[in-house]
Amino acid sequence: MAADFSGSDLAWLRRHFSRAQPPAGTIYGDHGTRPSAETLRAASVLVPIVARPEEPTVLFTQRTAHLKSHSGQISFPGGRAEAHDADPEGTALRETWEEVGLPPERVEVLGRLSEYHTRTGYRITPVVGIVQPPFDLKPDDNEVAEVFEVPLAFLLDARNHERHSREYEGEQRHYFAIPYRDRYIWGATAGMLVNLYRYLSDR
Repeated sequence: MAADFSGSDLAWLRRHFSRAQPPAGTIYGDHGTRPSAETLRAASVLVPIVARPEEPTVLFTQRTAHLKSHSGQISFPGGRAEAHDADPEGTALRETWEEVGLPPERVEVLGRLSEYHTRTGYRITPVVGIVQPPFDLKPDDNEVAEVFEVPLAFLLDARNHERHSREYEGEQRHYFAIPYRDRYIWGATAGMLVNLYRYLSDR
């Protein structure tokens, strides 16, 4: 993507989400055996674009090391849908509030990306929103080890989208990765960022 995503580009983002539908397809972090669509559990994540004066950034969490699943990994705030959630946006905003203490009223929801189906059995709806600073975060110490931000322009530069593979349970699995300094963003989180790039590239 050629845009440098300075502060003025947030207006372009709003216009793009208001008129463009997300693509019907999706990409997977790993190729190979996939769970049946009927068994997938609904979940949502928030892709929080922070309107920093210097340049927009994206807010991430690093999961604590003791968690049973995806421990230590970098992710978007979010989680499993609950019966009382009105819609995927409600799930994403509720989970973000519970995980990092960001009030829902601080988030300007722009829209959704394509669903992302994971090998671990989740059907994730990424909800993209703009967060206006300043804000005071209160991460849940049980789930979140750290909260940090990465420039949006870096994440949307296709030159930073790497494809890797590894052998797991006797099968070669492929996934996206977007390394940034000492951070290693990979798997579903990187895959959803690639989906965001593809969506915004479709002008």
